[in-house]
Amino acid sequence: MAATTVLESLHPTAPRQADAAAVASLRSVTKHYGNQVALDHLSLDLHRGEIVALLGPNGAGKTTAVRLMLGLITPTSGSVHVLGGDPRDHKVRANIGAMLQVARMPETLRVREYIDLFRSYYPNPLSYSQSLALGHLDEIKDRLFGDLSGGQKQRVLFALAACGDPDLLFLDEPTVGMDIDARRTLWGQIRSLAQRGKTVLLTTHYLEEADALAHRVIVLNHGKIIAEGTSEAIKRQVSGSKIRCITTLEESIVCAIPSVVNVTRDREALLITTTDAESVVRSLFQKDPSLSGLQVTSAGLDDAFLALTKSENPKAN
Repeated sequence: MAATTVLESLHPTAPRQADAAAVASLRSVTKHYGNQVALDHLSLDLHRGEIVALLGPNGAGKTTAVRLMLGLITPTSGSVHVLGGDPRDHKVRANIGAMLQVARMPETLRVREYIDLFRSYYPNPLSYSQSLALGHLDEIKDRLFGDLSGGQKQRVLFALAACGDPDLLFLDEPTVGMDIDARRTLWGQIRSLAQRGKTVLLTTHYLEEADALAHRVIVLNHGKIIAEGTSEAIKRQVSGSKIRCITTLEESIVCAIPSVVNVTRDREALLITTTDAESVVRSLFQKDPSLSGLQVTSAGLDDAFLALTKSENPKAN
């Protein structure tokens, strides 16, 4: 593999020929469920050839935003446009694919039967062999869906979402249940779709996945965008650090130190995420002079996410 390909796979860059016009857009969208505000004057755009990771804690509004763009619900106020039209229009829906966690598939059909069935829903689908290749399904095409492992089912659902060759693809936790090899193989397929000009909106709790794939990251909390940009820009925005140390201090005491965002235990050590490593290290030594095994590293996307969303408890989606 060429060096440039390796670098691109590790640090995705902006799509080379993205169109200026938005493939999908929300304009000042508010969505109420009774007295609950799921989205609060939210505006966002998705562009051609772009992989966008939509992140947020449970209840941040991610599912509501996706359901609006799929035409499954309507906004309380504001506007939603997808592929130049109303997402509820059947002509628009014919160019959208979706892989949702809530999908429930009858388990008595074979994989190849599902591929044939879903291809028939679209006017210009991929070929049968191309559809199988999307999920690396050739070896399991004759098996019943109910006999597949969790990771194999995810591969089938991905192929079904993309077999219609849609221009806009929604992927909700696409690699749940997959082993590392299968996950990275699927990442390659998602990248190839973007390179063909497809737009992918990805929601995932695997922040490594967002870091590896997304040209742009959008972080929601309480129905509003609290951060947006490349993964590197999001990390810089929260210039945090991670401290690893062996200490006799209880986690609750460390959590109470100013600038500490999160504390977890890693065997005998504590892992501390902080926005001010120097002051936290000083406090740790003041409270525990016997502290040892100290390591300080730059924070990753998961640490930035925690710092951005920690301030308040999420509301229901």
